[in-house]
Amino acid sequence: MFNYGMEQLSVEKVIALANGDLKGVLTNDTIKKVNDCRSKVETMANGNIAVYGINTGFGPLCDVQITPEETSKLQENLLITHAVGVGNPIDKQLSKIMMICKVHALCQGFSGVRLELIERILYFIEQDLLPIVPEQGSVGASGDLAPLSHLFLPLLGEGEFWVGNDIVPAKEVLANKNLKPLKLEAKEGLGLINGTQFILAHTIVGLKKMEYLLDLADVAGAMSLEGFQGSASPFKEALHKIRPFQGNLKVAERLRMLLDGSQNVENHLECDRVQDPYSLRCIPQVHGASRNAYYHLNELAEIEMNSVTDNPIVLSETEAISGGNFHGQPLAMALDYNSIAASELGNISDRRCYLLLEGKYGLPRLLTSGGGLNSGFMIPQYTTAALVAENKSLCFPPSADSIPTSLGQEDHVSMGSISGRKFNQILENIEKILAIELMYAAQAMEFRRPNKFSDIIEENFKIIREKVVKLEDDRILKDDIYAMIKLVKNKSLIVK
Repeated sequence: MFNYGMEQLSVEKVIALANGDLKGVLTNDTIKKVNDCRSKVETMANGNIAVYGINTGFGPLCDVQITPEETSKLQENLLITHAVGVGNPIDKQLSKIMMICKVHALCQGFSGVRLELIERILYFIEQDLLPIVPEQGSVGASGDLAPLSHLFLPLLGEGEFWVGNDIVPAKEVLANKNLKPLKLEAKEGLGLINGTQFILAHTIVGLKKMEYLLDLADVAGAMSLEGFQGSASPFKEALHKIRPFQGNLKVAERLRMLLDGSQNVENHLECDRVQDPYSLRCIPQVHGASRNAYYHLNELAEIEMNSVTDNPIVLSETEAISGGNFHGQPLAMALDYNSIAASELGNISDRRCYLLLEGKYGLPRLLTSGGGLNSGFMIPQYTTAALVAENKSLCFPPSADSIPTSLGQEDHVSMGSISGRKFNQILENIEKILAIELMYAAQAMEFRRPNKFSDIIEENFKIIREKVVKLEDDRILKDDIYAMIKLVKNKSLIVK
């Protein structure tokens, strides 16, 4: 069980809630917090003092006071008018994670929505009723207005749900479930659509994917080093203790583990080579820097998923602060930093692919014994080069930009939704680049037999060879590449 509004969410817990491995519940203490805050909102809504978003208009219309009789229409209009997203629908898992994070934020007891509203969202989560949310349209302040509006239109009987792979009007789905559309009351529209849950969901999904890819990049680097018959001495603990970045120390430790017991590495000890190229020798420094960025983003994401990011924040019956907790900049900047960090994993991986093709130190050129008639593995590196170039173009930081909206009331925005989407695009490209490097590394290791490798490397070599056999003569490599990408996406390779 996970107690919404009382316990701390983490990336792992959010994913578990989304997968149904963890059940989210409302405790009596949470219910009391929600009801107490709702009571404060109702007092303000019926009062004569203008309180932003409770008895006034929104954005540049914040100076227009609304009567109690108009309150419900105002809140519903808010969702309807802000549902202006465009583009393809986001992945179903992202929609579910957005709802999970929003429920947890509303249960903190500072948003002022009714318990009934939270319970309906929980019902959607538990029944896998996942709204259609277009991927484009958020500027990341006042939070993710457009995507959150689409996410919660089905509460009103508007918008659409996924039913399998079909898009079905929400009104029809609710009728089939014998559910009546809800009527929103004071503050509830704002509570639903102000917030950073679109940015946050992309961050959570990206962090989970990056966690595995960081480990896999170490495995790919170790296997390439084995194929190149490189040196393990640059990974010694003593070297990294005198420059003790957390990520660097971790990667060096992992490389020592991955190479432990390798006969192939031991055979290299007495050779006359002084040092390896940077793409092998500097794996701890480059992969480690990417890990440091990951650690930072993970820390910020955990703060955000346990925070209240709507507006205004209700503190008492007389005080509702109109602040800027919805602004996506804290995540946007770190997402852009992590886009660079992820991109660098692909950049150095491509360099290792190229290195294995050069025909040095016992390896045949292009990793084929029949060069001339056969092109061997010449061309897949073109693909890694193209993916690396694409990632570089995706590394422009959206958080460095701002286009004013809302007649200048919202004159600085984070563009964090774009940062989150680009981060995940880059990670998908990294999956493909590492898949090709692993295929190259396995081929290079063939030329180091009968030497044995470490147990974990041997096991991964076996997993690869079950899907992709050694290249003897030229063949169509597309199927091999797709088989490798599938291994990566399914997390079939052993990383620990």
